[in-house]
Amino acid sequence: MSKGTKERAAKARQIVEQQRAADRRRSVTLWTSVAVVVVLFIAGLVGYSLVAGKDDGKVSTPASAVDAGTAFAVGTGPVTVDIYEDFMCPACNNFEQAAGPTLKQLVDDNKITLRYHPVAILDRFSNGTEYSTRAAAASAAAAAEGKFVEYHDVLYANQPAEGTDGLDNAKLIELGKSVGLTSDAFADAVNEGTYKTWATQATEKFSEKNFTGTPTITVNGEQLKGPGDTLPTPELLTEAVQKAAG
Repeated sequence: MSKGTKERAAKARQIVEQQRAADRRRSVTLWTSVAVVVVLFIAGLVGYSLVAGKDDGKVSTPASAVDAGTAFAVGTGPVTVDIYEDFMCPACNNFEQAAGPTLKQLVDDNKITLRYHPVAILDRFSNGTEYSTRAAAASAAAAAEGKFVEYHDVLYANQPAEGTDGLDNAKLIELGKSVGLTSDAFADAVNEGTYKTWATQATEKFSEKNFTGTPTITVNGEQLKGPGDTLPTPELLTEAVQKAAG
């Protein structure tokens, strides 16, 4: 092989090696770019999930709520009576029918501050519609417009049986209209579930107090029960209020 031929062959090999090196550099650059894009994409997804989760967990609490935002108060008497109730609970309705007039009279006589705590522990009895949560949330929407007691009473007057779907949102809105809740704000709050997270949080706080059932009644923080863990009668309730007042 002549000297010129050898030089041309060496030159050709050099060009090939340079081309291969360039290809390797392009390959590394390409995969590095892909990796960066993937990392940024994943980071974006994580960031979005965090933001979305934060938004989903936002709790809207009516301005009128008391007791760490879990209750709605009526009256300004010196003795505080707390009622923890689930709008699908038949025992709660029984207590309301039996003791409701007495409680309202104690409020009118300025003997008690009555605090209603809607909670949702019976969702499992509404065939997946979460009626307890939706009803509690709707009562919060009513409270936001100054009509908690009126709506509270109409919900019990139309209480669905356990094991049914409960009342749908359209019916909850219709009942609201019957007590003067005619605004779009109330209807939107019911349809959009504005206060559902609030209802969940109120229920969690109820559980944190080691209460296990509804209705739970306390007088100045002391749980009140009838004989044999029965519901307190209006007479027992009145007696407990008098005792607490000194």
